[in-house]
Amino acid sequence: MKALISLLQFTTILPFGRQQDLADFARHSYLYPCAGYIIGGLVALPVFFIADRTLASAVAVALFLLITGAHHFDGLLDLGDGLMAHGDREKRIRALTDRNVGAGGIAAGISVTLLLLAGLMASPAIIYAIIIGDVCAKFSMAFLTAYGTPFREGIHSYLHQYSRPAFPFIAGLFCIPLVLLPVSPFKLAGAAGVMIACPLILWLVSRRLFGGVNGDVVGASNEITRACVIVALALI
Repeated sequence: MKALISLLQFTTILPFGRQQDLADFARHSYLYPCAGYIIGGLVALPVFFIADRTLASAVAVALFLLITGAHHFDGLLDLGDGLMAHGDREKRIRALTDRNVGAGGIAAGISVTLLLLAGLMASPAIIYAIIIGDVCAKFSMAFLTAYGTPFREGIHSYLHQYSRPAFPFIAGLFCIPLVLLPVSPFKLAGAAGVMIACPLILWLVSRRLFGGVNGDVVGASNEITRACVIVALALI
């Protein structure tokens, strides 16, 4: 329970009393998908009572940002700046880690948010899309936490040192209960493929451009994977 509470304190703004030691979660980062079930459930609950699909989708996007404190969204903005920066690796890293948000960050934030909103609006079952999307997004974070070699000291390097190569496989097992949802196996298979492809591509791109991974890349993976999974569910 300490590890789960520490995970939720790290990924949400939900009140859980006394702050737990982050090491409790770091030693069990394969628990990331559990946060996806909880966050997805909290977002889906009020959305269930909204009949208008456009409004329901917009509320879902807002709740994702609110419940997570836009923590991972901030990583997406930073990654956008790093990707759009011109110059050598050092210049890209400076853009990635700069507290100011530039045009690249704004473009990344708008693009991913639009994809998320459009995917939710097009989903035949928005409630299930919300839950599946966030659970898969959290798997991507477990993947990069384990395999993303840090290029600098920070929260990611701290979590990475406790992670083990088997953790993403365990995180994948936590995603299996998604098959209990009344969703087509083809859609779930597509979601699983996107769930793996997104962090893998980010890992390859980050290793080439930045020399490794940091917390911003991991947070961005959450936002990108969630949006892409929900779009995939709508398209399949």
